[in-house]
Amino acid sequence: MIPSLPRPASQRFGLGAFVAAFFVFLFVPLLVVAVFAFNDAAYPTPPWMGFTLDWFTADTDERTGLLADGELLRSLGTSAWVALWVTVLSVGVGTCNAFLLERFEFPGKNAIALLTMLPLVIPGVILGISILAFASRIANFADETWGLELDFLRPGLPLVILGQFCYIVTIATLTISASLRRFDRTLEEAAYNLGASRPAVLWTITLPYLRPSMFGAAAMAFLMSFENFNTTLMLVGSDPPLTVLMYGRMREGATPVLNAISLFLMIASALLALMLLWRKPAAQG
Repeated sequence: MIPSLPRPASQRFGLGAFVAAFFVFLFVPLLVVAVFAFNDAAYPTPPWMGFTLDWFTADTDERTGLLADGELLRSLGTSAWVALWVTVLSVGVGTCNAFLLERFEFPGKNAIALLTMLPLVIPGVILGISILAFASRIANFADETWGLELDFLRPGLPLVILGQFCYIVTIATLTISASLRRFDRTLEEAAYNLGASRPAVLWTITLPYLRPSMFGAAAMAFLMSFENFNTTLMLVGSDPPLTVLMYGRMREGATPVLNAISLFLMIASALLALMLLWRKPAAQG
């Protein structure tokens, strides 16, 4: 049907109902979590028992709020630290991958491009177990053969960073490659004709053009790393990131402090999305 022609009322109603149902399914659980972060009860579910800020600020024997929960805050910092490293590595390597796949021709290029997509279709649990088994074998071999203690190959934050990087770098590569594919290379050729060096052209022409896609890839990498659970659970050591700690507490018996940290993360994610939306018109201008 031509979009400009009027649609039947049943079609308009069906489309509107579908969109409404989708947003209800998407946002109502988040709204429930946000509301019950302020519930004056010892459990994070209905019924409503009254308004309180205890789950954010309390520091008593009966209740410990988010700001007084040292273990929860440490896990939040651990997740941010892991996500920062994963973001830096993913954007850096993803940019190099994008140039390799878009600017160079070499034997096996299509096969390599296909192999880079594999981490996206491998379940996170399988990926984590595979990395753990492979890294442990290398660490055991180095210890038995040369007496070297390769602690970074044992369960812990370095292995968590490596495991998350293995598939998040693929997202960064695809995002930056799509932008690089649309780049007008005559701009670089004009700069070369005017006497600019290759590093100068890269720094002043190509990378500024790729900057919005690199920021977008960084935001996706950070959020995907921060919320990752399956791969992280297989590789974590004694310093659990936030998702693993929240999982453990849910098994032991949840309190509304988990709602409070969830509300904090929702607000932080929304602010990050708004910042990216603000940067996009600025970059276009």
